[in-house]
Amino acid sequence: MPQNLWNSDEAAALPDLDGLVYRSNLLGRDRSVVNIYGGNTSAKLTLTDHLGRETEVLAVKASGSDVLTIVARQFALLKMAEIEPLFAREQMSDEEMTEYLSYTVFEPGRPRQSIETLLHAFTPYKHVDHTHPDAVISIACAPDGEAAARELWGARMAWVPYIRPGFTLSKWIGGKIRDNGQIECVVMGKHGLVTWGPDSKTCYDTTIRVIQEAEDFIREKAKGKRVFGAIRVESLGSRQRRAIATRIMPVIRGAVSDRRSAILAYDDSQEILDYVSHERTPDVSQLGAACPDHLVHVKRKPLFVRWDPENGVDALVESLPGQVEAYKRDYVAYFEAHKGPDDTLADPAPRVILVPGVGMITTGQDAMNADVSRQLYHRAVDVIAGSEALGGFNSLTPAEAFAIEYWPLELYKLRLKPPDRDLAGKVALITGAASGIGRATALRLAQEGAHVVVTDINDADGAAVAQQIVQQHGMKRAIYLNMNVTQESAVEQTFREAVLAYGGIDIVVSNAGIAGGAPIIETTLAEWQRNQDILATGYFLVAREAFRLLKSQGSGGALVFVASKNSIAAGKGAAAYSAAKAAEVHLARCLAEEGGELGIRVNTVLPDAVIRGSSIWNSEWKEARAQNYGIAPEDLEDFYAKRNTLRVSVLPEDIAEAILFLAGPRSAKTTGAILTVDGGNATGYVR
Repeated sequence: MPQNLWNSDEAAALPDLDGLVYRSNLLGRDRSVVNIYGGNTSAKLTLTDHLGRETEVLAVKASGSDVLTIVARQFALLKMAEIEPLFAREQMSDEEMTEYLSYTVFEPGRPRQSIETLLHAFTPYKHVDHTHPDAVISIACAPDGEAAARELWGARMAWVPYIRPGFTLSKWIGGKIRDNGQIECVVMGKHGLVTWGPDSKTCYDTTIRVIQEAEDFIREKAKGKRVFGAIRVESLGSRQRRAIATRIMPVIRGAVSDRRSAILAYDDSQEILDYVSHERTPDVSQLGAACPDHLVHVKRKPLFVRWDPENGVDALVESLPGQVEAYKRDYVAYFEAHKGPDDTLADPAPRVILVPGVGMITTGQDAMNADVSRQLYHRAVDVIAGSEALGGFNSLTPAEAFAIEYWPLELYKLRLKPPDRDLAGKVALITGAASGIGRATALRLAQEGAHVVVTDINDADGAAVAQQIVQQHGMKRAIYLNMNVTQESAVEQTFREAVLAYGGIDIVVSNAGIAGGAPIIETTLAEWQRNQDILATGYFLVAREAFRLLKSQGSGGALVFVASKNSIAAGKGAAAYSAAKAAEVHLARCLAEEGGELGIRVNTVLPDAVIRGSSIWNSEWKEARAQNYGIAPEDLEDFYAKRNTLRVSVLPEDIAEAILFLAGPRSAKTTGAILTVDGGNATGYVR
């Protein structure tokens, strides 16, 4: 039920453009009113130009922004006097319209206007809302949408049949409103709603009221109906379905990532669990997309997985790759049936995967896009349910869907995006990432496009690293998980949580460590065992879990071990540490041989004397090493710098660059290698 959130005291103090921002943000608070990134709002304002002239300006939401978060600078500003003459034209191509509007800009430097700009310009009112409310789209997708809309709104409404957005649709809508001053809304077949008003509050009030009327109408029609039929598959318990999700998400991720690595999101909300469990859903879900706004984020239809929990999880895992491939073949056939001479096949993999009893898995090029697909399919479920309550769901036809999906203006947006970074779509898990080398590596891999799983036992600093990455790179680009690498169950649980967060992992950086040393006669068994537990056993446990996951994902991967110069050069007074580090190096070489046939590369970086930012170089270890060399602790970094060939201090960021190289595509044909980053140390040269 949409709530009227208008606060007259808040709105009264806002100047014109800020008032439009206020109205837009209010509408965006309810995603059943306006989809994420969907809809557009406008106001016709009188502004002063650079010569001091008062000018009527159309302020309209720019392409690519979201009404929930939009700010004033994200509105395009166009001169109405130069737009109004277009209404007299009979027709205008998308390209002609876009080029023409580029000359009407009132203020340079603002973002590109929406394809639906003329819809707002041709509506002869100061304030206009174009929204995609679930309830209105349900009516617009009913078997006879116009008749259903007429039953509800009667003469208060004008109807326009479905046509792709652009000049013609805008002129139809503007003409309907200009010809009949009694109507208060336009319903667009398989698309959405247009409302207006002489002031911002009246426009907003009308939008909310019309949507509420649509919801009430559908609720009344739905009484006593089970629109998706009887329950066919009971929802599994929370623990069981999440365990299944961790099994199948890497399999799905591998199957949908043949063009580029995908990030996955898992949804087991009650609404989705109900939807995937009913007997009619396997058929209804395949009818098509409700409107253009849904289509561009969830594709024409989801993959509904054919599986009964009674057949067991192994059967599901075994069948999934084939079901994904069948979906791709079906998509290619759809493309071939409708393509033009200049069309190029897009990624044929599904964006939405529905699994009976388990829930929904969505895909995207990053976590944000996967979540947008998730949100938009929730909207689709509500729309389909509403249409079914009215007698059936009348979706976009395959031809209509193709015309949107391969629309040059939609593809133009994609071409504006910068090229992918080296690790775009990749997921990296880093141990010991709360400080030092691990922290620097997390920040560097995120900068190169990776989603990062920050793990450590230092919760405060680890969470801070993840939060920094999110602030710099966007939603869910990093998460923090507590993991003690010496505990088998903790390692397994962390990998499961990472899979639920992103769908899988591509890169694992084993970096968690300790430092310490003493002459052999002073080294206790406990100290020896602690070094082995963290530096040898810990690396083994993480690597074993990584191999299990990467094998199920089936798309290769990269492991990078952070060892030490001491692994190949004798470390006086550090036998326990050095021996454990040597175990890491040889483990990496053995795993490189095991991983070859799976496409898993395993390489090692050997740092030396990385003191700055490191939590392991505590005062005790610093003092011990300084005492070993007969110098003061504060002189230790300078001592290490002077003893290497290049006479340089080695920083965490230097190691991060080496890890990035070994984790990424630039070392695609390198495995079993050792890369020293120590300023040059003859005793540590690999031979």
